[in-house]
Amino acid sequence: MQDNENQLKKGLSVRHIRFMALGSAIGTGLFYGSAAAIQQAGPAVLLAYLIGGAAVFMVMRALGEMAVHHPVSGSFSQYASHYLGPLAGFLTGWLYVLEMLFVCLADITAFGLYMKFWFPHVDQWVWVLGIVCFIGALNLCHVKIFGEMEFWLSIVKVIAIIAMIVGGLFIMFFGFGQTTEHATGIANLWEHGGFMPHGISGVIASFAIVMFAFGGIEVIGITASEAKDPAKTIPKAINAVPFRILIFYVLTLCILMCIYPWDQIGQNGSPFVQIFADLKISAAAHILNAVVITAAISAINSDIFGAGRMMYGMAQEGQAPEAFKKLTRNGVPWMTVLVMISVLLLGVILNWWLPKNIFILIASVATFATVWVWLMILLSHVAMRRKMSAEDVKGLKFPVPMWPIAPVITIVFMSAIILLLGFFEQTRDALYIGSGWVIILILAYFLSIKKKVAVSHRSNQ
Repeated sequence: MQDNENQLKKGLSVRHIRFMALGSAIGTGLFYGSAAAIQQAGPAVLLAYLIGGAAVFMVMRALGEMAVHHPVSGSFSQYASHYLGPLAGFLTGWLYVLEMLFVCLADITAFGLYMKFWFPHVDQWVWVLGIVCFIGALNLCHVKIFGEMEFWLSIVKVIAIIAMIVGGLFIMFFGFGQTTEHATGIANLWEHGGFMPHGISGVIASFAIVMFAFGGIEVIGITASEAKDPAKTIPKAINAVPFRILIFYVLTLCILMCIYPWDQIGQNGSPFVQIFADLKISAAAHILNAVVITAAISAINSDIFGAGRMMYGMAQEGQAPEAFKKLTRNGVPWMTVLVMISVLLLGVILNWWLPKNIFILIASVATFATVWVWLMILLSHVAMRRKMSAEDVKGLKFPVPMWPIAPVITIVFMSAIILLLGFFEQTRDALYIGSGWVIILILAYFLSIKKKVAVSHRSNQ
């Protein structure tokens, strides 16, 4: 057991945890990635979001069952270590860190571009440096301050999306501000080449972006060790967030494609600019810029928190440097935050040399890492259940629904998503990069980590 000075502080309430997951999952994937997904699948992308959302909900229920039964720092990395073996936990934890880094690289670079809209004569690196330092400082504060900040950042995004939904409905039913040449209405979902213009292959291809959009929601599991009452906060957050995510994605995109033919969406910047433009709001660009800036800050905030807590938990298991266990007086693992910030600063320099169409590659690599983590969560859950007695199962406070059929179907689905990355040219490189990272991690584990893990397990017994 750790002493109290070496433990994370409990300061996150239900609303903090719920909006942290929203903050991580509602960001680049919705405001920009949705256009790429629509171009691949057409209106049938709604099916991809529904199917993907249902699968993610099953992952979260499996994670929730384990988090309530056994709340730990590092969450799914430690569950994988305990139920599948140290190597599985090592791979899961570091792939999650890779996922968070790739997402953060996209968001901090985007933040610099957003700020240039208002301050075109200020160098982009100034804003990037500023946001990295700001988020780093925020993550070093007491976890309650961090949670409160994330709550309000996410509130702005949620209000903006609701405003978009309401504005879109006004355009559909009242023609308010409508000046475009094309017709509006639900018929747009099937009149431009059909509901599934690129066939089932288009829907399948869109899953790389769709699953990326849901990535980050698993941060709920990491918050368990810092939640005030995990048995109550975790189930409430998990049961509420997936429904809201589906509403925000499916309903928003449905309205968007009713207002515009799907093949015109995203050709003139962000698809959401078009809603504001048609409402004849003169400050539309400024409003949207403020929203996407808030979205970027919120996503970076949640992702650095999640990656930092993951590395702290792995250090407890001997799978990361001992220094990662060091905490501030507020109970924050400061070394992990500094490592994340340092890597992000290096990553921004590298990111300046990448072409503009790098988004799909970044999203695809993040999808590989995300789906790997989700797959490990599901397999860890199955392994835990197999080790439990019938009486233990009856005593679970937050059991997964439709056991064992639903988890098995979800495991097959997640495995298929990883394999599908290799079937499409624009996502194939992500499969290579992800597989290469797994091979490097396996070599690192056997060369330097395995002995440390064994020593750590003996000392904890």
